[in-house]
Amino acid sequence: MAHNSLILLTLFISVTVVTAERLIDDGVNDSLLSLSSSTDEIELCNQTYGFLPCTTTVLGNLFMISVYGYLMFLAATYLSAGSELMLEILGPGIVGGLFLPVLGAFPDALLILVSGLSGSTETAQDQVSVGIGLLAGSTVMLLTVVWGSCIILGKCDLQNSIAVDNQDTKGFSLVGSGVSTDIWTSYSAMIMAVSVLPFLVVQFPQVTHSASGGHLAVLIGLIMSIFLLIAYCIYQVYQPSIQKRRIAFAKCKHIRSGLLKYFTNENGGLVDNRGQLNREVLYKLFKSVDVNGDGHLSQSELRALVVGMQLTDIKVDEEDAVSKLMKEFDTSGDDEVDFEEFITGVSNWLEEARRAKIDSPIAGNSNNYIHDYHEETKREHYLLGDEGGEDDDGNGVDHDVRGTTIKAVLLLLLGTLVAAVFADPLVDAVDGFSTATSIPSFFISFIVLPLVTNSSESVSAIIFASRKKKRSTSLTFSELYGAATMNNLLCLSVFLALVYVRGLTWDFTSEVLVIVIVCIVMGVFGSLRTTFPLWTSFIAFVLYPLSLVLVYVLDYRFGWS
Repeated sequence: MAHNSLILLTLFISVTVVTAERLIDDGVNDSLLSLSSSTDEIELCNQTYGFLPCTTTVLGNLFMISVYGYLMFLAATYLSAGSELMLEILGPGIVGGLFLPVLGAFPDALLILVSGLSGSTETAQDQVSVGIGLLAGSTVMLLTVVWGSCIILGKCDLQNSIAVDNQDTKGFSLVGSGVSTDIWTSYSAMIMAVSVLPFLVVQFPQVTHSASGGHLAVLIGLIMSIFLLIAYCIYQVYQPSIQKRRIAFAKCKHIRSGLLKYFTNENGGLVDNRGQLNREVLYKLFKSVDVNGDGHLSQSELRALVVGMQLTDIKVDEEDAVSKLMKEFDTSGDDEVDFEEFITGVSNWLEEARRAKIDSPIAGNSNNYIHDYHEETKREHYLLGDEGGEDDDGNGVDHDVRGTTIKAVLLLLLGTLVAAVFADPLVDAVDGFSTATSIPSFFISFIVLPLVTNSSESVSAIIFASRKKKRSTSLTFSELYGAATMNNLLCLSVFLALVYVRGLTWDFTSEVLVIVIVCIVMGVFGSLRTTFPLWTSFIAFVLYPLSLVLVYVLDYRFGWS
């Protein structure tokens, strides 16, 4: 159904464009000369693109930018929808970590590719500015306008520097409302900042004013970008398993701290005034757990302890918790815990709490540092983002796997086909509009093309952020950082390959500077914190116009272009 609709839409748009192009080109002048010129022009375009029309006028190019841009938007939408369905079926790993990020950057990469393949070397050198404009514009738009919008739409009340899910009562308080993400999102921001290294390598000859090292620098930058791309994909593939292991470790640590807090609340201080273990208190505690009075704690008695602890702030697998407790306490390996083993285990936990170096308001009072240690382990578990295998509504994901797979594959194929057909005409339309208006193609592609290729991604991120939950916010910002990373690695690899193979000149100092500044500022900012108050959105918003002004000043005032 979607495929048939697209065919009809394409035919309709083609006929409309031909008609509109003639009307726009001819205007009110119906002279034979004007009509002949328009007809020759369409014939030339038909020889180049088959059924696709083109024009040389301002309004004609603007109209076709809108038409081809909409078709590229459809392609990006199909790719995005197919990717999400595929991810739901197969989950993270090779598909989520390697295949889908590449597909997400496909429209941008394809536009960059065709911008440097057209015509002669001189033509390619002229049109490649469309590619660098798209590359810079996509990255800057995602990390500024979209990033800041997600802060505003996803804001919740901040309590103890953490956003409370679905609680937004403080309005537009610059410091009292904001969003929180998990620690993995911070890692994504850090990786994005590192991904600008190939830009710096390629730009090095420009900085040192070396006329002979440019071609070599492009090759080194290409190799580095490909290497970092592979490393990033490998990390994405293994990241889910790493995350599960860290969550399991943090959960076990939090259970230990919860038991210490429970022991303290039920039996008083676990250490005496000299800082030594209070064996009398621990013995009473041991006897209260040893229900059958045989002098040993069995698995069933440890299970009763875990249930009685009522640790409601995290999801606890009781069997797994009991197994881990038995493993930590039972040093003899007889599946039972005697009093000395119990003493040793609790002593190790208390030492771990002391090593955490959490400030206690009252020195020597075990209640304070145990409480602080418990709160710290809870925060650590919270930052790791234990999702529990559920969706945002708390329901398990259940799909018709076969039907969903077919739908996902069709959407991916359709999106790829549409992008491949209309990428080249869109680049030519942008270049034609630039020629007709004398506006540099960089600025057109910087502002317009990202709205086309990243629109579905941006809308998806904003919708996710508006759900006002830490998990959805984390996914949103991880998606933004990941898209910028793919731009810096995959799209740059395509761009550098074009420059190297076709022998083009790398002269994009101001454009590179904009990408590097925005990525480093937002990357460092995102990697140093997990909570973003509302005021942080204004930093992102300001960076967008500053980027355009910086390129204009450097290129047209200082002659860097």
